[in-house]
Amino acid sequence: MPDQAPQTSADILATQVQTLLAAPQPPAAQCLALARQLYQAQRFAEGERLTAHTMRLHPDDRDLWNIRGVFLRVLGRPEEALAAFDQALRIDPIFAGAAINRGNVSLDQGDHTAALDAFTRALELDPQGAMPRTMAARALLSLGRTAEAIQRLSEATALRPDYAEAWRLLASTLHEAGRSDLAHEALSRALAANPDQPSLMEAMAHLLRVSGRRADAEAFLTGQLQRQPDTPWAHFHLGDLLATADPDRATTHLRRALTLAPDQADYAFALLKALCSDVMRDDGRRLDEAFSLARNLAARPNPKPAQIALLRDVFARTCAHEDMARLGTFETLGRSWAGAGLNAALMFHLAQADTPDRARELLAQHRLWATTVESRAARAPVTLAPAHPGSKVRLGFLSSDLRDHPVGRLALPLIDHIDHSRFEVFVYSFFRGQADGVQARISRSVTGFHTWPEISAREAAQRIASDQLDMLIELGGPTDMNLPEVLAWRPAPIQASYLGYPHSTGLSAVDHYVCDPFNAPLSPDLLLEAPLLLPRSWIALGSTSFASAPPVAVQTPEQRRGYLTFGSANNPYKYTRETLTAWARVVAAVPGSRFAVIRPEAGSEALRQNITAAFAAQGVSADRLEWQPTRGHHLAAYGDVDVSLDTFPLTGGATTVESLLMGVPVVSLAGEAFFQRLSRSILINAGLADLCVDTPEAFHATAVSLAHDRPRRIALRQTLRADLQASPLGDTDTFARDFYDMIHRVVTAKAGSRTGD
Repeated sequence: MPDQAPQTSADILATQVQTLLAAPQPPAAQCLALARQLYQAQRFAEGERLTAHTMRLHPDDRDLWNIRGVFLRVLGRPEEALAAFDQALRIDPIFAGAAINRGNVSLDQGDHTAALDAFTRALELDPQGAMPRTMAARALLSLGRTAEAIQRLSEATALRPDYAEAWRLLASTLHEAGRSDLAHEALSRALAANPDQPSLMEAMAHLLRVSGRRADAEAFLTGQLQRQPDTPWAHFHLGDLLATADPDRATTHLRRALTLAPDQADYAFALLKALCSDVMRDDGRRLDEAFSLARNLAARPNPKPAQIALLRDVFARTCAHEDMARLGTFETLGRSWAGAGLNAALMFHLAQADTPDRARELLAQHRLWATTVESRAARAPVTLAPAHPGSKVRLGFLSSDLRDHPVGRLALPLIDHIDHSRFEVFVYSFFRGQADGVQARISRSVTGFHTWPEISAREAAQRIASDQLDMLIELGGPTDMNLPEVLAWRPAPIQASYLGYPHSTGLSAVDHYVCDPFNAPLSPDLLLEAPLLLPRSWIALGSTSFASAPPVAVQTPEQRRGYLTFGSANNPYKYTRETLTAWARVVAAVPGSRFAVIRPEAGSEALRQNITAAFAAQGVSADRLEWQPTRGHHLAAYGDVDVSLDTFPLTGGATTVESLLMGVPVVSLAGEAFFQRLSRSILINAGLADLCVDTPEAFHATAVSLAHDRPRRIALRQTLRADLQASPLGDTDTFARDFYDMIHRVVTAKAGSRTGD
């Protein structure tokens, strides 16, 4: 006889189930033991079928009813689960386990009051029980009763010092309540009682990270790996921590974490994040690796909101619009990200807000994120100092980008022209890198420059409040290393947004948004804040912008090469289907013309294939596309572009300025919302109002017309930089005076209203 294959544990379990189902009167204890094995093996449907059969044989067994309820809960049948737990409690009214399980179902259903009632009953049945206290704390937290939850968790950890779940929940609750110090103390006590307990060690690593203590987190994780080099969670956290600062080390640790625990989706997504952090420096290789990994991960079931946001980022940066569409709808995705506290995910969402309804939905999504932050701030307010006695206005800028960064360079005119007779200016940064020359220049010019790379939003708000500001302006929104949520604690009596993020933050504590008459929204309901209008331009270019730019090419590319080249240096996440189609149609309408993509991502084969396909759909062959995967020295690449075509609905900002600075005109399509009108302001102030239009048809006609207007393009190549310097965009003295006059009026009016009260 041939050898039979050995039975697997799954085969053995299946055989046992069939044997028991066929038995005329199997003992209840045997049924319960097998049901527990099925639960441990996550074979929930078989467990439900088994218990349905055995309940008819043992209708008065409380434990069988209880585990049947557990199976029904996992299978998404809550009403039947509740009935099973109720039956267990009828059989044994002092069965605390069934009461806890009943409460868990109520938590699942969002009925937090019923859940608390069930857990309270369990606690009455088991007065010394740590589990019912912990579960009651969960219900209390859902009801907003934080102090009571902390009390219950403190009792649970005192009763059972080895109960890791209670310690972890206590630490996270204290952190959310703004007491990271007490959270750290709690986990330190937990680890003293349970040395090297893995879940508590990981909880400590997580706490150090979310508390902003990056250096401590790195030291903690490095120490863990020195003791136990094959600890997957430590490799994961260390790699995730280093993703932005040191992508090479990050990917090394994350690849090791995946080798040790290949089924951990969190580890794979962290590797994807690290790859995305490094796509700007290697001509597309890492972006292609990220794209391939993202496609594999997109097939996994039930991704978390943060994971979906990461997939969206990769697909957006490679113009994989079909893959992006399969992730979900504009509304569903945006609201899931906002509800999960992921305001940074909404930044790429701006590029998809291509209708008036979507623009307003985007505002609602930002507001949804803000309500959670405001609730946290309300639970742990900061102490506000009295108004300062001095006569000068104390103005604060909150930004991690006041360095060699587009925001920093655009802010320089305000720094270089501070009206020290009327203002004291303070800067607050969370930048984690080394200070550069621009940051040093800004630091020398202001009253105070504070850098807090490792700080919580609440602690930052408390420190800012101690400076007794009259007004605080945030310049970063949810971009990298910025903390707009600081403003939820209202550390200054007047607060505004400006420059770094072309959209409302969503926070009700932000009173104003700084803009100008040309980019202000057409409808007041497209901005949550009250507009603060600068009279001419909302930005100006300092002398550094002109001095550091490379020389403008004497001839146009068309003159040198014999054909006209359109192009864009905008981030590919702004390249919507409609944008690519509009660009391709323009190129198709100008015989022999080319299109140049000037971006680090232009080295990605995935990006090239997707853009090539979009252009081919409009009759533009692949040989008419040019790829310039450049970073840092990209301004010189404008020497090969005759006309820049803008993105929409999210237009260029810095890229529009750079194109004009290099003598290359920009054709733009404006919409109703602020983020759809950035280029409009720049072009109007540059004297090129006719190049900003209001319809796709006009965009096409204007671009084609400009392509055929060779004398105008030649003239612009020669004069545009000088024209910019002579325009409001180059008049930094007037711009700064307008800005500080505006701020002074707002602060004075606020002070006057307080006096009047």
